[in-house]
Amino acid sequence: MPSQNGSTRLTEFVLLGLTERPELQHILFVVFLAIYILTLLGNLGMIILIRLEARLHTPMYFFLTNLAFVDMCYSSNATPQMLANFLSERKTISFAGCFIQCYIFIALLLTEFYMLAAMAYDRYVAICSPLHYSVKMSRRVCICLATFPYIYGFSDGLLQSILTFRLSFCRSNIINHFYCADPPLIKLSCSDTYVKEHAMLISAGFNLSNSLVVILISYAFILAAILRIHSAEGRRKAFSTCGSHMMAVTLFYGTLFCMYVRPPTDKSVEESKIIAVLYTFVSPVLNPLIYSLRNRDVKAALRNVLRRNPLKMMASNAS
Repeated sequence: MPSQNGSTRLTEFVLLGLTERPELQHILFVVFLAIYILTLLGNLGMIILIRLEARLHTPMYFFLTNLAFVDMCYSSNATPQMLANFLSERKTISFAGCFIQCYIFIALLLTEFYMLAAMAYDRYVAICSPLHYSVKMSRRVCICLATFPYIYGFSDGLLQSILTFRLSFCRSNIINHFYCADPPLIKLSCSDTYVKEHAMLISAGFNLSNSLVVILISYAFILAAILRIHSAEGRRKAFSTCGSHMMAVTLFYGTLFCMYVRPPTDKSVEESKIIAVLYTFVSPVLNPLIYSLRNRDVKAALRNVLRRNPLKMMASNAS
């Protein structure tokens, strides 16, 4: 209800979603449900496989386990609400629910930035300093490198979310998006958004740039090391692996630069819905393929697990 000074204390928001066309709602529900299921199966399957297979208990796959976990949580943050809204006439989310969704989204996004950077550093050490790899990437170092993204991501995410929800929302409660995102929320505010907009731009620019610089420098050294490999087949395989990683990084970072490193306008908010689909749904479902399933060690581990489990089941049944 509006108060006497013209402001409104909102208790809920309305999410417009990807489209308001009724004939597309059920089709989109099926499409995104299938993508979500594939995302969960792919990432959860990768975590279980790495856990079961001893040969995958290395720093590289330790980071892949964390990346898969982040991708699962990342996709699960917005997708259930989005799927429910496809089939519902009342597409609302509570004020508290919107805050939590916005917070978790930013926190996991920042966590993924630095997890990708940690993975790039791990590959740099493995290829450029193979003799010192076990020392430089000890268990303690790996735990520190994997823990930092979570601590930093959830700390900065909380700050950004608090700045967003300290704004006054008095114009409307309709969010032109499929989840509670910063840019459309800023557009709804009737208070001064200068601090929030600049905090968002600084945080996005700082974290995107820092993590991307680590990745690019790591891969620059990796490529230099690859070019010194005498075997043409060895160079081809190494280039193929780096190319897959860089393709995933380019997709993830490129879409985020387009969405966050610019002031929110009506046009940018509309475009951000399409861009958000790429990094909310496409990137998490492709990561198991790009980072793991094209890896010969993972394929061999999968075959071993599939061969081993039926034998165990037969032995347990016999006993």
